[in-house]
Amino acid sequence: MFYHDKRLQYPVKVDAPDPAFARMLQQAIGGVEGEIRVAMQYFFQAWGARGPTNKYRDMLLHTATEEMGHIEMLATAVALNLEKAPTSAQEQGAADAVVGAVMGGESPRHVIEGMLQRHILSTGMAAYPANADGVPFDMSHIYASGNLAADMYCNVAAESTGRVLAVRLYNATQDPGMKKMLHFMIARDTMHQQQWLAVVEELGGAAAFPIPNSFPQSEEDQEHNYDFFATAVDGTPPQDGRWTHGPSIDGRGEFSVFQNTPLGEEPVLGPARPDSAAQSEQMG
Repeated sequence: MFYHDKRLQYPVKVDAPDPAFARMLQQAIGGVEGEIRVAMQYFFQAWGARGPTNKYRDMLLHTATEEMGHIEMLATAVALNLEKAPTSAQEQGAADAVVGAVMGGESPRHVIEGMLQRHILSTGMAAYPANADGVPFDMSHIYASGNLAADMYCNVAAESTGRVLAVRLYNATQDPGMKKMLHFMIARDTMHQQQWLAVVEELGGAAAFPIPNSFPQSEEDQEHNYDFFATAVDGTPPQDGRWTHGPSIDGRGEFSVFQNTPLGEEPVLGPARPDSAAQSEQMG
């Protein structure tokens, strides 16, 4: 069960509305790095959480709900940036250059270069659940495997790419209000990265590997489970790295380099069955 508060989680103010920046903010709402993605990811991880304790479910629900607040902040920021076009784009004293251009039969593109036209045509100058190119968010990047350790690493990746995006947005604007909002969101991404890593540490850190650690490693291929496969066609060895020699991160093996060669034979499938061939001809 959820409740809502009319007040924003953090102040959102725009000093100089910028429709092009509104389009950029859409990526933080409906992009694969955005807030819809992490909110839904944490909700579904929580709703499917199992185990002897509900503390991880509870933690995920707290953070998922926080992310909903971030979506509201961003949607508010998009709307405020769409309130009016930049002053330099106003034409013939029109109070609202965007509406003036549309009603006058002109091309809004000349007034709001780079703005998503759906902001005018579909939402009435408001945000919507899509990325900066107008592609709707489709939930294909929601990862909730039911394995807590695996999900935490997915969350670290989500918050890392989200923080990269927030920093890029911060650097893309000179508006003090937008910088203030984004500096808060960047800080929250910092905490969330640390939060998910703290769960991994609580689960045992390296002891959580390989994921899932419930499968007995004695049943996996012992010859190649810590090999780095080198695939250069001329046999050139790879450059040395932490992953090419020395003890594995989980402490259960030794990294080594395997010059990749075919371990199987050329597949020979044989002729298709008569009924399959007939079906293929009919479909063709």
